[in-house]
Amino acid sequence: MEYRIVGDNLPVLLLQLHVGEKVTCEAGAMSWMDDEIEMQTEAGGLGKMFGRLVTGEKMFQNHYVARRDGEIAFSSHFPGSIRAIEITPDRPIIVQKGSYLASFGNIEQTVFLQKKMGSGFFGGEGFLMHKFSGTGIVFLEIDGSAIEYDIAAGDKKIIDTGYVAMMDASCSMDIQSVKGAKNVLFGGEGFFNTVVHGPGHVILQSMPIYQTALELFRYMPSSSN
Repeated sequence: MEYRIVGDNLPVLLLQLHVGEKVTCEAGAMSWMDDEIEMQTEAGGLGKMFGRLVTGEKMFQNHYVARRDGEIAFSSHFPGSIRAIEITPDRPIIVQKGSYLASFGNIEQTVFLQKKMGSGFFGGEGFLMHKFSGTGIVFLEIDGSAIEYDIAAGDKKIIDTGYVAMMDASCSMDIQSVKGAKNVLFGGEGFFNTVVHGPGHVILQSMPIYQTALELFRYMPSSSN
């Protein structure tokens, strides 16, 4: 398999599959493909169906298998970036809901449950995220630009809620309240921030969909007008 990511603010992932190779994605994610590629839809068992359902993903997944060499494309659903993340047995990753685009190889997708109650209640990432493990490549859709950091052991990064797209499973996530009454009331940053503790790699997104929706809502005419 070879891949290319083309385009600017609305990127497209182009995968060149060889005979017998397979790529997996959510139902409805494919944009276009050669007729050498064959689609196979499956649920993967009741447990996996339920896991995708509770994380807001579609219950079924599509597998695209190359009967002969051919190309398949997956386009971004929102202005942003596409990142290819290599997964190894010693490097699983945790991904925000809605960031998964496609995967290639022996990849296992499971539900990741936030262990700390506060992270689930007050962090923009919620209780349930996705965990990807195994061997292969996971392609992620990032809202806006992707900014990447390596956080050292014992260090942490304070992040506004909703901006975490991916982190290594070696990282941990918590929430931190904004200190000071004036900061809370007039700082415009809300009551809580997400805190990611190292060691591990993290990808942040510059334009979360929900933040964009809030900005657009400000300019929508009210029903009284």
